[in-house]
Amino acid sequence: MENLKAIIEALLFAADAPLTAARIAEILGECDEGAVKSALLDIKSDYSGRHSGIAIVDVAGGIQMRTREDLAPWIRKLKAPKAAGLSQPALETLAVIAYRQPIMKSEIERIRGVDVSGVLKGLLEKSLIRIVGRKDVPGKPIIYGTNRHFLEVFGLRDLSDLPTLKEMDEEES
Repeated sequence: MENLKAIIEALLFAADAPLTAARIAEILGECDEGAVKSALLDIKSDYSGRHSGIAIVDVAGGIQMRTREDLAPWIRKLKAPKAAGLSQPALETLAVIAYRQPIMKSEIERIRGVDVSGVLKGLLEKSLIRIVGRKDVPGKPIIYGTNRHFLEVFGLRDLSDLPTLKEMDEEES
């Protein structure tokens, strides 16, 4: 396909969520997934080779166009601080869910030592967590877990990208 790399680049730029090679091939119709993957590798190499401000990254099970992490200080200056950021209790609760999922509200409260009803509601409204199901015990409590949006917001390919306790201890040292 003529201009394959340009078309894929345009799709990545216009997409509001990470795209998989399979989805790109589906959109293109006349191109197979292997050709898309090959073109994606070329595009990644092009951006990396010219030290562009944009990078093509694997995130949340797909591929997305993002600004380079080392340029974050300038992006922060451009973007006004968001008043609706995550509070410390929300971050703590989100961390418990991310590392212990699937998890019930009562388990989160036992770990944190406080009521998390309002925090859970806020995290659900921000689409950072989801209801995974209900536990098969009396009362059928709701079970929570993270979702693709969580991975996107924190720039993770999957949950295995979360830092381990050892890695966090090394960063503090």
